[in-house]
Amino acid sequence: MKYQPRKKAILLLADGTIFEGKSIGIEGTTTGEICFNTGMTGYQEIFTDPSYYGQLMVTTNAHIGNYGVNNDEVESDGIKISGLICRNFSFEYSRPNADSSLKDWFEKHQLVAISDIDTRSLVAYIRDNGAMNGIVSTEIENIEELKERLSKVPNMEGLELASKVSASKPYIVGDENATYKIAALDIGVKKNILRNLVKRDACVKVFPYDTSFEEMSKFEPHGYFLSNGPGDPEPLVDAQQVAKEIIKRDLPLFGICLGHQVIALANGISTYKMHHGHRGINHPVKNLLTGKGEITSQNHGFAINREETEANDEVEITHLHLNDDTVAGIRLKNKKCFSVQYHPEASPGPHDAEYLFDQFFDMIKN
Repeated sequence: MKYQPRKKAILLLADGTIFEGKSIGIEGTTTGEICFNTGMTGYQEIFTDPSYYGQLMVTTNAHIGNYGVNNDEVESDGIKISGLICRNFSFEYSRPNADSSLKDWFEKHQLVAISDIDTRSLVAYIRDNGAMNGIVSTEIENIEELKERLSKVPNMEGLELASKVSASKPYIVGDENATYKIAALDIGVKKNILRNLVKRDACVKVFPYDTSFEEMSKFEPHGYFLSNGPGDPEPLVDAQQVAKEIIKRDLPLFGICLGHQVIALANGISTYKMHHGHRGINHPVKNLLTGKGEITSQNHGFAINREETEANDEVEITHLHLNDDTVAGIRLKNKKCFSVQYHPEASPGPHDAEYLFDQFFDMIKN
């Protein structure tokens, strides 16, 4: 590739901190909450994960784009991050089965990206000072103008985003003659979660985020699923009501990530915004029921209150995150309901926790 001079780009954080880098060639200005993912691979799955909607993604792997893009390795209908911040952006790729370069893919989706940033310094800054909003621009150098634009960006706390990524109408995944029927509430579901349900001989009907329990129950499912997704779980009052109705009838219910938080809220356990969240593919979790450790894929900026969980006589903590002792999984003692804060479907990440899907179907069978 012939060398071309690259334009200066700016990252401004909400507290006034400035990082200077270079544009990858897509002009524009974009905003969102800064977050970082420590995974060494799987950038395409990360960029298309609905849970990252409205966030500026900092990748800690030094090289992004080096294996290009494969059209089968997406977790939704398109890119969900609002912008990319990386160290080295690879304009060329070496993987034989890639369909295009990452640059071409970004151009298709008009995603603004900034490279040549000291991402180690940026990640250390976020870890020390907490997640905050930021603005990336390849076209505006006036800091005061950037500050003005950034001041209008809403904070993630209290922000309902499931409606931005959910299906607009119900749809079916899998064989309609499968042994099991699963009703899934889409509050930001990843495709690989649906694949994991389908490959266990299930037909999954996916419902929009604001669907009522009565509407979902018309499918006559054997079990219910609450998906992952973006934003604050507290505004999702409809989803919380769905969870309450399922639990009240003691029907099989499994929740992942945002779905886990919704189940907690439905049981009177509050949630809170974390200092900088968990995002990566090597987070250690301990299964308290088996005593075994799991290496897990995680992506969340909110968590459930541990003290309130321990004080709830109806709820048992089943998994703990070993880095900070936050609640990573719960189950209801007298109901067919359990949930985890992490991603057993991985994509990207290890498959240590895939047994949870089997556990869900065992609960249905029994």
